[in-house]
Amino acid sequence: MSDNVPFEIQEEIIKRLPIKSLIRFRLVSKAWKSLISSSHFIADYSAPRPQLQHLLVRYDHEHTSKPIYSSVVDDHTLPNNQRVSLTPPLLVNWLRHSIITGSSHGLLCLRCFYGNDDRSGLGTIMAVIWNISIRKAIAVVVPNVLDVKIYTTFTGFGVCPETSDPKIVKITQINKWSDAESVTLIPWQVEVFTVSSGVWRSPYSTNLPRKSIQFSRSHVGVDGFCYWLATDRSTIDPGFEAYNMIISFHMTREEFTEVSLPESLVYDGSVDYLNISNLRETLVVLDQNTQENVCYVWSMKDGASKLFTKLFTIYSPDATLLSVLEFRKSGEPVIEIVDNDADPRFVPSLLAIYEPKSKHISNLGFNGTGSFYVHSYKETLLLLDQPDFTVYDKGKGYIVKQRAEIISLLKHTSKV
Repeated sequence: MSDNVPFEIQEEIIKRLPIKSLIRFRLVSKAWKSLISSSHFIADYSAPRPQLQHLLVRYDHEHTSKPIYSSVVDDHTLPNNQRVSLTPPLLVNWLRHSIITGSSHGLLCLRCFYGNDDRSGLGTIMAVIWNISIRKAIAVVVPNVLDVKIYTTFTGFGVCPETSDPKIVKITQINKWSDAESVTLIPWQVEVFTVSSGVWRSPYSTNLPRKSIQFSRSHVGVDGFCYWLATDRSTIDPGFEAYNMIISFHMTREEFTEVSLPESLVYDGSVDYLNISNLRETLVVLDQNTQENVCYVWSMKDGASKLFTKLFTIYSPDATLLSVLEFRKSGEPVIEIVDNDADPRFVPSLLAIYEPKSKHISNLGFNGTGSFYVHSYKETLLLLDQPDFTVYDKGKGYIVKQRAEIISLLKHTSKV
């Protein structure tokens, strides 16, 4: 670009370029590399703006030992557009038996036990944050994981909307309500990791969840909040099930709030039969009835009251509805189904799109075994300023190039 063009104008032009071009243009000059890699440019570029939305699909296949990752553009051509196979960074590929705990601002967060025996959970909990667009990932060792016989550790993930700083929230809860009386204070009950600092710390707010609250694994990030389905175990009595609710965590103020579910779901059996999701930056509750093969979709309205209204019902008459995994930009749910006459233990399930008005179901063309994960994402530059192969542990960042180096690192730091 001509030296006659003021750098401020160059910056405005560069800001409008696609991510693939930005990555290449860092090689043009030191000034451009410094600009594109700067924290203020990354945060500004990653702010909400009109851009293509994608669907990330992860699934297992009987012919592969590792999960398959694919991406499709979520536009009017879906489901007829072409899928793109993704090659995850090594820090993601090194994970074994991982689960996806959340997505936000184009970033995906995975976690697993990391050690010599990952399947049985005899290792260290490791979280990996992955920018799908630029194929960069960082790993974070989750600290202070207590005795699994007494405690359970949950993690949530989101990006602070004001600072564009990715955050991991770690929550420790008591497994059995019968043990609550003997535990006056849960050690390290809530801790927050921020990528900008590279360290874990206590949250800003001191209003921590009551120890009677039992979190479920259903978690989602929506419009600057993390939400979990939860149960208040202190309300259990012979006549009623426990009180079901939602716990929210504000990603900026870092404070917890209790949110009431629709009245019909508060005492409607176990919270395990419910799920929560993000529908165009609005929290929705999914109430699935497996006997009737339907799923009721509830949407939370804006305002302090946080009331829910029923949007529509998903019904699949010719196939068994296994789960509702995500919502498209258009609001249509992405569902996992299997043929009515098939045994889901042996026959691959498939992904489909459900159109609420016409009730039409369109096959997305993904067939797999095991668990499907589907997450919407937009392109972002977040993590671009992070060194490749970075693993954060005990407030320090380490560069590793092999999986064995991480095992060695964990053994070393556990003795410090």
